[in-house]
Amino acid sequence: MASEVRLQVDAGQAYPVVRVTGVLDTVTAPTVRFCLLDLLAGQPEAVVVDVRQLTVGEPAAVAVLAGIARDAADWPGCHLLLGAGADAAAWRDTGLPVWPTPEEAVAALGAPEPRRFLRAPLEPVVGAARRSRELVTEACGRWDLPELAGPACIVVTEMVNNVVAHAHTPMTVLLALRGESMSVAVRDQSPHVPRFTGSPVPVTSYGGRGLLLIDSVAQRWGSLVLEDGKVVWAVLDAGESATQLPSTGLAGRAHG
Repeated sequence: MASEVRLQVDAGQAYPVVRVTGVLDTVTAPTVRFCLLDLLAGQPEAVVVDVRQLTVGEPAAVAVLAGIARDAADWPGCHLLLGAGADAAAWRDTGLPVWPTPEEAVAALGAPEPRRFLRAPLEPVVGAARRSRELVTEACGRWDLPELAGPACIVVTEMVNNVVAHAHTPMTVLLALRGESMSVAVRDQSPHVPRFTGSPVPVTSYGGRGLLLIDSVAQRWGSLVLEDGKVVWAVLDAGESATQLPSTGLAGRAHG
């Protein structure tokens, strides 16, 4: 009999709780991965995964949760916690915080801070980049980060223009405040992930020139591949000077 797994999201609590039931093995692990990544792509503050009714069919498949946590460590920087019931030992190898129940995990997170997040849906049309810059300027004013307004506008402009010029799909701009850092991300519905080598490229090359600019002002950046598209993200740090644009010879930062 084929393995099956089901995921149900309860968004009615302070943080999303994902109840996973069925059998976790190498067959069902990709389904778990794509479903959780899709949820993380909405940039929640935290996600609690209820695995109390999930049977581990193959111990190696548990690594899928550790992999998701690594993928989300830089962006969206989301806390990922497990509610595991009495079988907590089976999930220790994930490296994730394990609580007896989802309710206890939610309580441990404390109150959410929605003021630290902004988002806006955009169509791939002329003027989308301008609207994204307005959102960035609003965010930097709200979060008292005027020094990041310029670099963040460079980043979001390049991300949005790539979608308008190449992906041609609706997109969502996602901004977040994390301590003295600000994350800028754009989600679209194209599976084409821009590639970056660190070398100058023709202006007609998809992603290359824009990524060169993003690399010059961001502390970290990367991409998150989804089942229905991708997110390209960057993190800018107010504690570092990020406004000087080098001209050539940039080394790429670690990114997915």
